[in-house]
Amino acid sequence: MLPSISIIGGTGAEGSGLALRWAYSGYQVTIGSRTLDKALEKAAELNIKMPDTKPQLVGEDNLTAVKASQIVVLTVPYSAHRETLLDLKENLRGKILIDVTVPLMPPKVDQVHIPAGGAAGLEAQEILGSDVKVVSAFQNISAAHLQDPEMNIDCDVLVCGNDSSACEEVIDLVEAAGMSGIHAGLLVNAIAIESLTPVLISLNKLYKIRDAGIRVTGISRTEK
Repeated sequence: MLPSISIIGGTGAEGSGLALRWAYSGYQVTIGSRTLDKALEKAAELNIKMPDTKPQLVGEDNLTAVKASQIVVLTVPYSAHRETLLDLKENLRGKILIDVTVPLMPPKVDQVHIPAGGAAGLEAQEILGSDVKVVSAFQNISAAHLQDPEMNIDCDVLVCGNDSSACEEVIDLVEAAGMSGIHAGLLVNAIAIESLTPVLISLNKLYKIRDAGIRVTGISRTEK
C-alpha cells in the first residue's frame, strides 16, 4: 500500500508541482497551508488537472495535514522553516520528513548562503530530534519542470539523510514523480546540495532559461 503524503507549503509552485505528480502516480496527497482556505483552493485547482481514475488531492491546515500522513514534505521558504517545524514537532514524531528547503536570502537568491546550522536539513534534524527521520531532497529541481505530470524530467535528485531506509523510501517517491533519485550520503551533505540551488538560479539568469538542473554521470539509471 502506498504511503500517504502531506506537503507543508503545498500551495507554492514547488510543493503543488510535487503534489500533482504524486497524486498522478496514485498517492493520496494532502496540501497543507497555514490557511485552510488557501489549501482547499489549491487542492481544487490541482484536481481539475487530475483524471477521474486518479486520487483527488485534499486541502487541510498544516497540523491536520501532518496528522493525516505518513510522510511529510516541507516546501516553505527558509524564513518560515524554524517556526513551522516547531509548530509541527510533536506531530512529526515517528514520520519521515522530506526537507526541500533552501536557505536563500532574498534578494540575493543567486548567492550561496550557509546558515548557522550548516544546512536547512541539518537544522531540521536538530529541531526535531531523533524521533523524526529527516531526508533532504528536491532542492535542485526547478518548479517549472513539475507542472506537467506526464513530462519526463531529465534531472537527478540528490537524496541525503542519516537513515538509509528512509532515503530509499524517498528515492521511490522521486521515481514516482518522474525523476531519477540518487543516494548522496549522510544529511551533512545537504550543505553542498542546498548550495547548488543558488548556482542553478545564477545559470537561469545568465543563460535566460527557467529550468537548469543537474545530472550525475557514470551511474546506471537502473540502479539506486
